[in-house]
Amino acid sequence: MKIQKKFKGIVGASALILSLSVALTACGTNPGTKTGGAAPSGAAATASGTSQYKYGKIDIPGKDGSLCAAPIYIAYEKGFFAEEGFDVNLISADTETRKIGLNNGTIPVVNGDFQFFPSIEEGVKVKVVDGLHNGCIKIIVPKGSPIKTAKDLKGKKIGVDEIGGTPFQVASLWLENAGIVAKDNKDVTFVPYSDGNLEIAAAEKGEIDAAASWDPYGSLAVKNKGFTEIFDLSTDPLFKGKYCCFLYASEKYLKEDPERAAALLTAYNKAQEWIHDNPAEAVDIISEKKYSDINDKELATELLKNYEYPSKEEHASGKTHTKEDVLYFVKELKKVGYLKTNDPEKFANEIYYDVKQK
Repeated sequence: MKIQKKFKGIVGASALILSLSVALTACGTNPGTKTGGAAPSGAAATASGTSQYKYGKIDIPGKDGSLCAAPIYIAYEKGFFAEEGFDVNLISADTETRKIGLNNGTIPVVNGDFQFFPSIEEGVKVKVVDGLHNGCIKIIVPKGSPIKTAKDLKGKKIGVDEIGGTPFQVASLWLENAGIVAKDNKDVTFVPYSDGNLEIAAAEKGEIDAAASWDPYGSLAVKNKGFTEIFDLSTDPLFKGKYCCFLYASEKYLKEDPERAAALLTAYNKAQEWIHDNPAEAVDIISEKKYSDINDKELATELLKNYEYPSKEEHASGKTHTKEDVLYFVKELKKVGYLKTNDPEKFANEIYYDVKQK
């Protein structure tokens, strides 16, 4: 099995400098693997009391503290995992741990971005089974910066959470489409930071010229520190209306028991639909259960709304666009040299798996 080394997770604990602190990767990682999670409420608590789970206990990475992991928190707290027959243990797991767990089936599912596509090409046995939500990355510059566009970043330093991670790839796609060669640091230099707050602080000090960061770091820096947003994944024409975050399932898990895999996806879909209908209540739960340290609930609620989680009607009508978005990003990653495939359509079809739900 080949696993690209450049996708190794680079993570760290947040300094909580900002008013809403979450872990680095909105669909990302924390170091190591630690068991445990907040005590489930509602249906989950009832199910826990009876210890009756059709599909038994599973580990799901869901302790990274990010808003983008909201479907995991909500599926856990609202009892959707339990309703579908799963005794879920939330763990922390870095990028390499996730890929290894998916490959051998010990981790059945993770939320992640198109940064996993090259790893699949290199042999990791995992499939895209669903889209989670739309854009959650911004590129910002400190107050007073003359940088306004992608072209202005030529020769500049850009902060990211990890080399090869999603902010890195998003920034690369955006820059390449503007004629700036991002690959191999030719026209720009990417600088990794183990903490989103450190990335913002580095931009304030002039150590980097721009920061490509997950929400809420970018949004908070704009709101509280006078930064200027020059790119928003949710509104930029190159990315608007497309999933940035996907749900990945272990190929081994999918093959061993398709019905079990379908039930797990149903739990995620229930959570997506609930967040779509109740974004403010979702923020309350995430805050009260300390999945994220949220002081600015209004901003957090607005961010969840902007992610455009699929509704029950969209799921029922089949109007989600996962397969189309997989192909779109395969083509874009191929264009900038992060994928080797000579047949993007074939590769996209190979990495997407249509889970048959009831």
